[in-house]
Amino acid sequence: MPHRDDVCVLVPTLDESETIGEVVSGYREEGFENVLVVDGGSTDGTREAARDAGAHVVLQSADGKGQAVREAVRDHIDAPYVLMVDGDGTYLPSDAAAMVAPLDEGYEHVIGDRFADMHDGAMTRLNRVGNRLFNRAFAFIHGTDFGDILSGYRAFTRESFEEMTLSAEGFGIETEMAVECAKHRIETMVVPITYLPRPSGSNTNLSPLRDGGIILLELYRRAKTNNPLFYFGSIGTLSMAVGVLIGIWVGVEWFTRGIGHEAIAVVSALGILFGVQLLMFGVLSDLIFSLHREQMRRLERLEEE
Repeated sequence: MPHRDDVCVLVPTLDESETIGEVVSGYREEGFENVLVVDGGSTDGTREAARDAGAHVVLQSADGKGQAVREAVRDHIDAPYVLMVDGDGTYLPSDAAAMVAPLDEGYEHVIGDRFADMHDGAMTRLNRVGNRLFNRAFAFIHGTDFGDILSGYRAFTRESFEEMTLSAEGFGIETEMAVECAKHRIETMVVPITYLPRPSGSNTNLSPLRDGGIILLELYRRAKTNNPLFYFGSIGTLSMAVGVLIGIWVGVEWFTRGIGHEAIAVVSALGILFGVQLLMFGVLSDLIFSLHREQMRRLERLEEE
């Protein structure tokens, strides 16, 4: 396991005064003295509580968890390893050793699997179903199953983080990191962890519908560079399906009522042609992507030899 002095515990926060002090104290008691709290502009005394518990506290320059993580690694963290955790008290400091241990075994990114030991009340039924759907969608689109891509408990090397292209401002940062791990083939390990309910008096900053939409959009948007056949093929198939349905309606109208819809027939033909072109473009893009990946693998083998 990496020496604890080589690990920075990164805690992005926003109005977490009820829990942040206990979170910081918990990691310091586990031997992780380097605790960095990046605050998004709390108004409830979060920063003061974190400082009192022994954390180094900085105020981020813009809003959002994604911005906090990027800014922290870029400007405030010198340690070679980062342990990222939420400040709401739902993750156990006692799981920290298991989270960082794989980083000393050649792995570059570690994801804590909340579903391995999720306590009653830790997640609503809607959130549980949504998380499962997102994980399955990720595995289908990106060809890799990370178990719990939305987990906020992660450990990673600074070097691997710098390989990632991250732009999400809010809670889409976890999805982006998972996609980048799959895209760049960053050695990733999933570790079972315990997930607790939020303590009473602690309010969530998550909005299931808003953040769920952001995550779904991010999954689809990132497929453009990791699974172009799915990205372009799904749009192409939809366009073809709409064109065919419109064409069927135009045909029925012509044969049963003798009414011609020339303009709509043109729209139908355009939809089908557009869909076919997108499918062809998706196939070609996927071929280029596969060839590029194979070339990268050969270069890596040559470097190892």
